[in-house]
Amino acid sequence: MKSILVLFSSFCLATSLYSPSDDVIDLTPANFQSRVVESDDLWLVEFYAPWCGHCKSLAPEWKKAATALRGIVKVGAVDADAHNSLGGQYGVRGFPTIKIFGADKRSPSDYQGARTAQAIADAALGFAKQLVQARLSGRAGGGGGGGGGSSSGGSGGQDTADPKDVVELTDSNFEQMVLKSTDMWLVEFFAPWCGHCKNLAPHWAKAATTLKGKVSVGAVDATVHSSIASRFGVRGYPTIKFFPAGAKDFNSAEDYDGGRTSESIVSWAEEKLSDMAEPPEVLQLTDQATMDACLEKQLCNIAFLPHILDSGAEGRNQYLNILADMAEKYKKRPFAYLWSEGGTQMDIEQAVEVGGFGYPAFVSVNKRKGKFATLKGSFSEDGVNEYLRELVYGRAATATLKGAALPSVSPTEAWDGKDGELPVEEDYDLSDVSLDDEEDQKDEL
Repeated sequence: MKSILVLFSSFCLATSLYSPSDDVIDLTPANFQSRVVESDDLWLVEFYAPWCGHCKSLAPEWKKAATALRGIVKVGAVDADAHNSLGGQYGVRGFPTIKIFGADKRSPSDYQGARTAQAIADAALGFAKQLVQARLSGRAGGGGGGGGGSSSGGSGGQDTADPKDVVELTDSNFEQMVLKSTDMWLVEFFAPWCGHCKNLAPHWAKAATTLKGKVSVGAVDATVHSSIASRFGVRGYPTIKFFPAGAKDFNSAEDYDGGRTSESIVSWAEEKLSDMAEPPEVLQLTDQATMDACLEKQLCNIAFLPHILDSGAEGRNQYLNILADMAEKYKKRPFAYLWSEGGTQMDIEQAVEVGGFGYPAFVSVNKRKGKFATLKGSFSEDGVNEYLRELVYGRAATATLKGAALPSVSPTEAWDGKDGELPVEEDYDLSDVSLDDEEDQKDEL
């Protein structure tokens, strides 16, 4: 029996990314409330899955950051694969997800920075400084119990909620208001006597106010309007259903599986919005306005494609399809995509150091930071995807733009979608030319 326990213990350690000897604190549903939520400390918490490749890559940097921040900021990790209820409570939908638990532990912030120990430590110190300033100014108390949140039990800022933004739904108006609507809907089925429903109410109202104009938020008193509740199989309270935009019926409802705070509800709904959003269009760079609009985004991605005589319409469309696939894959990111025929924008190509290296070429410009990065691998779906992924995680090499801005765009004609044609050479009629006349002219000279 002892050997079995040893083997089981060894297996558990092998599947975890962190060990007791690390400075990373193992967090579980059993200790999360006491160690994180009820503490006065600033916490960085990673939600990971042991099988996740990005989590494995982050682990050594997370350990290094934890050691550097020891005694200053608490650094923990949750195996969200094993403790999915804890991940769901905070709206974790991918791995790794990093949350920062500051003054209000019920409203953690998302960490979106680079995945290096230095960047993580810098961000933690920045949050610690903000927390200190907030406490000095009296805007935030200790971290315990949520840092002095509102007495209503909701997250901070509940006074911004307007209960009128929650649409009252009934047996008689549900089909017209929800199923025949072109809006996205989040609908709560509640019972007035339900304690969990009462706790959710201020969060639901705040989420409705925050999401106003983007996602409709409603509520059904299931004890009164039991017909509509039974059609959706509601057996417990509160039950939350999501209805996507567009044509809907009684089978289109999805179960909401996020957290029960206003922030979690809003985050979950906005994630759905981004999932259903149209990807950005891949545009040809023909004028300055197109370039200016692209540069307003976090990353302006520009492809310089071979001349139409070199690739033909079929080859060019293959390149454009790769760009369209990337626009779809990264549509949640604030990216824009342009393409230009190689050689038509030489000043811009030289500014981003792709001129003269052959086509296709691919470059990403961050105007705000004055930086750019260039694709070094193949211009293929896998190659461009890997390059963009490296950029997202802050691992791609970048260079500084020369000058304050990119050179101006040279106006060009839009591609007509057809194959290129060689210039028509002028025909010369040689029938009237006499070789004898040419010989006579030579003799005279």
